[in-house]
Amino acid sequence: MAEARQISGTLERIVFQNPESHWTVARLVPEGGGDEVTVVGSLLGVTPGTALKLSGSWVDDRKYGRQFKVETYQTRAPETLVGIERYLGSGLVPGIGPELAKRIVARFGLETLDVINKDPRRLLEVEGIGRAKASKIADAWEEQRDVQNVMVFLRGHGVSSAYAARIFKRYGTDAVAMIRENPYRLSIDIWGIGFRTADGIARSLGLAADSPERLEAGLVHVLGEMTGDGHLHAPQAELENAAAELLQVARDRIAGPLQTLVDRNLLIVETLGDRGACYSLAATWEHEHEAAQAFAELVNTPMRALDIDLEVAIETIERETGLGLASQQRRAIGAAVSDKCVVITGGPGVGKTTIVRSILAIFQARDRLVALAAPTGRAAKRLTETTGAGARTLHRLLEYQPQTGSFERGAERPLDADVVIVDESSMMDIALFRALVTAIRPDAQLVLVGDIDQLPSVGPGAVLADVIASDAATVVRLTEIFRQAASSRIVINAHRVNAGEPLDLGGSPDESDFFFIERTEPAAARDVVVELCAERIPRRFGFDPMQGVQVLTPMHRGELGTQAINLALQTRLNPERKGEPSIRRGERVFRIGDKVMQIRNDYDKEVFNGDVGVIKDMSGGGKALWVEMIDGRRAEYGKEEIDQLVHAYAVSVHKSQGSEYPAVVMPLATQHYMMLQRNLLYTGITRGKKLVCLVGTRRAVQMAIKNDSTRTRWTWLAHRIADALELA
Repeated sequence: MAEARQISGTLERIVFQNPESHWTVARLVPEGGGDEVTVVGSLLGVTPGTALKLSGSWVDDRKYGRQFKVETYQTRAPETLVGIERYLGSGLVPGIGPELAKRIVARFGLETLDVINKDPRRLLEVEGIGRAKASKIADAWEEQRDVQNVMVFLRGHGVSSAYAARIFKRYGTDAVAMIRENPYRLSIDIWGIGFRTADGIARSLGLAADSPERLEAGLVHVLGEMTGDGHLHAPQAELENAAAELLQVARDRIAGPLQTLVDRNLLIVETLGDRGACYSLAATWEHEHEAAQAFAELVNTPMRALDIDLEVAIETIERETGLGLASQQRRAIGAAVSDKCVVITGGPGVGKTTIVRSILAIFQARDRLVALAAPTGRAAKRLTETTGAGARTLHRLLEYQPQTGSFERGAERPLDADVVIVDESSMMDIALFRALVTAIRPDAQLVLVGDIDQLPSVGPGAVLADVIASDAATVVRLTEIFRQAASSRIVINAHRVNAGEPLDLGGSPDESDFFFIERTEPAAARDVVVELCAERIPRRFGFDPMQGVQVLTPMHRGELGTQAINLALQTRLNPERKGEPSIRRGERVFRIGDKVMQIRNDYDKEVFNGDVGVIKDMSGGGKALWVEMIDGRRAEYGKEEIDQLVHAYAVSVHKSQGSEYPAVVMPLATQHYMMLQRNLLYTGITRGKKLVCLVGTRRAVQMAIKNDSTRTRWTWLAHRIADALELA
């Protein structure tokens, strides 16, 4: 248990400091003497010789021993000649090294810092300092003092040292003035600071609850939350009601700030069908508008005709593969080869993979350049495995540049491809779709493959559904389940769920690949989940508990959420071992051997949102741990980057999209009622390749199957595409 307290002392040396986050490992000599102590935390504007007053807690690190974890800190001027000399010569002020610091202190003694603060011209009294150097030292000292003023101001308003470092990096010495003018800009400019944090700072500065700045920031926040829920716009009444509730003001106070945001081009307002006035964030509106225009141009531009006898080509594929293609598959292949833009959609076992392989073979035989892609690294890897051809993530295909947040490929530099095939296209959000269609040559072909009945994309939009609804593309729906898949109860039950029918739990347990285990109490269900993953499934089916078995759960919280199950499975599969290192992040403790998931795209590391791996090693210094991803890639994480990782013994169904696992264990309880939807259960079941086991109550399963009222996303892409085609 961490022990909260304060300590004071002089910074002796810095062991490590990250230049981006200012996360620091340092050694401190306590005030009054005693052994040096290790302090860790975000420390901006501190150098050896700095006198510090630290607030935080003592923690015992198994590898590095006792450390003081800094939460807040204050700097004090050094009070001894030695301290002043070390303080000046530490590199704090460019131009003053150890030798010059020694001469300055020899001249001014204990008054040194007062001289630099109040009368820097007296530095000319020191041998080796001319006017230019004295002026440079005075300017650097003033800038350093500004840093401290900013830090004191931010800490005084409850901002942690870590966020204070980010704020200073973004605004520099103007931070105080800019925050006083409008503290709500923090929620837009600084990653990790949301509206509520900025609102707390604003209230502490005395801004009124109905100030225009607060109302405008609240509106942007609410619309951003709606966008995060998948919407591309919000009807005026919905937006005003949600903002009034958040801000605790009367709804009639919202109209003025809303119009101001429109006048400043931060929001776009349109009248959309029977929804009336609707508001979008400017960037979201641009993505949808440009995607519709580019897709309409793609549809309207004639393709380079393919000289082919389709029947002969299909017969050749059947002869070479030994497969007999069904009529729906033949139609899908014919459409993909002959039509400009095609959507191929269907559930498990209907032959989508065979169709993609066949299309690829036909195009390659006629020297057409084909680009294979998928929205995620996991889906791209699976596409490579099933086709034998190289597939890339859409971000890689479009040459995403993380430094600028832009794509190198676009209208000015389109893709070198005659045909673009995108698998798992239901996962594309509007921003990614816009980037894709603007980068495809107008005379090229586009084939979108996906399952329209799965959960929609995590990001905003309903791209696949909207493309289908626009009637701009040829749509082939695959419904016939093939004989080799029809014997699988995973496939049977996925289609039964999708049709709103009860599960088929018949057949011999020795032959089945689908099981339901009833447990009415959540704690008992969690115990069964743990036992299945750790013992029963590995023993009976031979799946590795780490690599072969994946728990998928509808929610993050609760006794059957990802957090509780991850903790239970970590305790069972990778318990604490005496003498082995670990790293704590909030309530999470990471250990060597833990199964973890990346939750943000990191293109420098070449790891992406949803990638899963195992922690292989931990060390000190700048790098905290090494993760080996399931495909063998290794990624290093510094201490400040560990927040990109979460435990992955259990993940949400949403996070599983684009993945397949040998065995899936899925808890379902009525406590999940908010998430018990047909497409969520369907998506979870279809992630299992060889085994699916549901644990919970029959009532929860029935609730999910019956609930087909998935929340409609407010989008206008289908209408925009149709309008653009009419105007062309």
